[in-house]
Amino acid sequence: MSSIHTTAVIHPTAIIHPDAEIGANVEIGAFCTVEDKVSIGEGTVLEPYVRIKSFTSLGANNKVHSHAVLGGEPQHLGFAGEETWVRIGESNIIREHVTINRGTKLGRGETIVGDHCFLMAYVHIAHDCTLHNHVIMANNATLAGHVDIGDHAVINGMTGIHQFVRIGEYAFIGAMGGFVQDVPPFMLATGVRGKLHGPNTIGLKRHGFSPEACKALRKAYRIIFRSGLTRAEALERAESETEGIPEVKRLTDFIRHSERGIAPAATREDNGYDY
Repeated sequence: MSSIHTTAVIHPTAIIHPDAEIGANVEIGAFCTVEDKVSIGEGTVLEPYVRIKSFTSLGANNKVHSHAVLGGEPQHLGFAGEETWVRIGESNIIREHVTINRGTKLGRGETIVGDHCFLMAYVHIAHDCTLHNHVIMANNATLAGHVDIGDHAVINGMTGIHQFVRIGEYAFIGAMGGFVQDVPPFMLATGVRGKLHGPNTIGLKRHGFSPEACKALRKAYRIIFRSGLTRAEALERAESETEGIPEVKRLTDFIRHSERGIAPAATREDNGYDY
């Protein structure tokens, strides 16, 4: 039996499966389709022509714009129709033609979008990805499978992220880039073959990071990527020379635990910043 709250407003042309769960004050526009095994949290708005496919849950106060498709089957040759999920948190903005695919049993079995994310038009999030909170993805940005995006990261338009890549928190990824290796937290990176261009200084200031933290991250970047030391030696030196700065410790821990390797630093020939 369907569970549709009495305060939900549903256009008469919308198609709602009997097993769908629709919360209080939900608005569902004209010609939307909501399939079985779907739950929609209170206050969420679906504009006309949205499609929410099976095995999808949305939390409260999301706004989904026209022609978005959430919960599509993973684009994976090994997928055989098993139950896997898309789980979307609260207060996200999902713009026109966004596609978010379900997980796979070979991955974590679910694709996750956190809270307060802003996904602009034509964004694609593939199977088994995780977006944490306050992530911004600009128009046509695309994630392959198993990508992990940290809190407050920004992925600019027309950028592609390779499968299994991690983008750290507060990273800023430039437009029209391609990334096949991890981007550490707090860094700015761009390029067709993505490279690091130093700390995301402007973004960090906007988010209220202290001048001491920003200075320490610049110093750590120079040590790790410019000193000529081995990676292990550079990480130890960066920690010892910026002791007591938790942002640097987070940076070094991320680099130590990278499985795909870290995107290289830009050089002057790449018009890289001279940190």
